[in-house]
Amino acid sequence: MAGRTVFPGRLRHRLTIAFVLVAGVSAGLLAGGTGLLLRQSWLDASLREAAADARYQLALAGQFLPLTEQRGTELLTSFEASGRHVLLVDGPTRASHPAYAPVLGSRLREVVADGRLGYQRSAPTERPRLLVIGGRIPGSTAELYVLTMEDDVATDLVQLRNALLAGWVLVVLLAAAVGHALARRTLEPVGRASRAARALTEGLLDTRLPVRGRDEFSAWAATFNEMAEALEAKIAELWAAQARERQFTADVAHELRTPVTALVAAASLLREHLDQLPEDARPAARLLVGDVVRLRRLVEDLMEISRLDAGRERLAVGPVEAVALLDGIVAARGWSPRVRVTGEPITVRTDGRRLERVLANLVANAVEHGGGEITASVVGAGRLVVFEVTDQGPGIPAEHLTRVFDRFHQVDGPRSAPGSGLGLAIAREHAELLGGALSVRSEPGEGTRFRLELPVDGPAGVPRPDDSADPGRGQRTAGPAGGAG
Repeated sequence: MAGRTVFPGRLRHRLTIAFVLVAGVSAGLLAGGTGLLLRQSWLDASLREAAADARYQLALAGQFLPLTEQRGTELLTSFEASGRHVLLVDGPTRASHPAYAPVLGSRLREVVADGRLGYQRSAPTERPRLLVIGGRIPGSTAELYVLTMEDDVATDLVQLRNALLAGWVLVVLLAAAVGHALARRTLEPVGRASRAARALTEGLLDTRLPVRGRDEFSAWAATFNEMAEALEAKIAELWAAQARERQFTADVAHELRTPVTALVAAASLLREHLDQLPEDARPAARLLVGDVVRLRRLVEDLMEISRLDAGRERLAVGPVEAVALLDGIVAARGWSPRVRVTGEPITVRTDGRRLERVLANLVANAVEHGGGEITASVVGAGRLVVFEVTDQGPGIPAEHLTRVFDRFHQVDGPRSAPGSGLGLAIAREHAELLGGALSVRSEPGEGTRFRLELPVDGPAGVPRPDDSADPGRGQRTAGPAGGAG
């Protein structure tokens, strides 16, 4: 089986996306949880360290008691000189450095006023990042707030966030690559099976799948191979049976041709002398003559279908005037009172003898099995010429419609129908040889319409000869044609 590229399908994309989603969500949750835990841990550590330092600073501030205006100023100057930014609240709020004077929140003031140590942090977008821890100076009602810079902690948290984000992106990309590779590897047997099934539909019955290992796909491949072998054997049997059937049909037609010819001659002689027979013998004689005629038509149809099966039929393509051909068919068979021919003059390049055979069978089928007004029309449709034969008869039941072109299939039953059951099958074979398409539409109680579409320029692959060399070629009047199925 020739290998063909299988492009990634929706299933492969879905598997890859699912793998990426699972890995991405899992990695995202892990990275997010880790980041939150580390952030909280670092902030708590910074708070503990700042709280311990604030207690120490509050103890040192007790040396400046009692706090007067001057001693309060000395306290602020002392802390600023030691590198500590503080806020002193003893009445008005005073800062040791005017650039570091955050607004104290009411919640913090309430906690400190209650005699406990409280803290507040500036918003994450503010710079500098300040941690304010305050408490009451021991032995006084004054409040001291110690400011701690947390810019380093904020920088570390940003770096941690970036590192976790980069790690998450890397995990997603790795998951996409791994997921794509796994999906491709997993679905490759499915792709091989799809190519094998497509090859079987194209007629490559020797197609087989490689069996590798002992996994589920190997069992699947083995089962597929068994199915393909059984299918190949069954089709070979059907081909052989069909060949035998065709050979049998050809042999029967050939063997019957000579005796039927003699029977036809005798039946013709009998028909000429019917009036000379006794009255009680005439019905049997007429029945015999009719059956011989029917047998002759059957043998002729069998001979024709045998030639079609053998592929010995050759096309003689030339210009044919479609409406004139239809008129000739109807007039020659005496169908003019029942069949109305309509259409515009259209010249089509085709084999006139075969087209006559197809149209005669279609019209004969409408005359014998249809009812009401029968119309045979010709219209042009671009590069096609369309023949339609319509009747207003009882129609064809749905269960028979799909088999109407099958050989020997008769809707009315073989005993009640006058035809051989081969007329429509022969018509379809000739239509396909002419490069056309024959179809049928029917509704029970509303009639039947047969439609033949032919290319105006003739069958594909048939060279176009110079029409001037044989201007009358294809301009035929209707001759004898077989009956309908």
